[in-house]
Amino acid sequence: MLLTPAQLESLRGKLIVSAQAYPGEPMRLPQTMAQVAASAVIGGAAAVRVQGLADIQFTRSAVEVPVIGLFKDGHEGVFITPTVHHALAVAQAGAHIVALDGTRRERPDGKSLEQTIRAVHQDSGALIMADCGSLGDALAAAEAGADLIGTTLAGYTGERAKTDGPDLELIGQIAAAGLERPLVAEGRIHTPAQARAAVDAGAFAVVVGTAITHPATITSWFGDALAAD
Repeated sequence: MLLTPAQLESLRGKLIVSAQAYPGEPMRLPQTMAQVAASAVIGGAAAVRVQGLADIQFTRSAVEVPVIGLFKDGHEGVFITPTVHHALAVAQAGAHIVALDGTRRERPDGKSLEQTIRAVHQDSGALIMADCGSLGDALAAAEAGADLIGTTLAGYTGERAKTDGPDLELIGQIAAAGLERPLVAEGRIHTPAQARAAVDAGAFAVVVGTAITHPATITSWFGDALAAD
């Protein structure tokens, strides 16, 4: 195991920062994302989340906190670390935690979530964070052996409406289910108050991405506010 139980527990109540850039953007370079992640750690991030094998490798060299890694393949359906092959590649790149689609949807390689998680556990020391979209997903992911449960896909799978901010109701539902594994709130957390609300709703830790590490979006928020009547 790359992370000891004590190291995982040290993330309780802490901020995890997601450093990702979209294809075609000026910052879409592994070295740049690693620098952004390192800057977030200076600001207090207890862990970071990055996308892409090279990003994971560069970030592992740039920070001394846990790295959550993922591999996006496509833009629709199951595309967050969608197959066993992707998941093992992320683990082999050095991710302490492999984040993958944790929904009950069919996976591109035909493997079940349980089979995917088992393969990672057997062939690497990485933990698994299941990115879920509903309470049903979270319950199934826990049963399948996921080490952490995330709310990353809430509002994106058709099971729940997309909320303006974090889906605090879902966070509360999963927390109340007593799954006995860390619940990580992720998705549309744009302010410190929203991050605090997620923890108060029962989250073990909170992931913030866009509001910290995506300059194009942050700039548009300010520009839109100034342009409003």
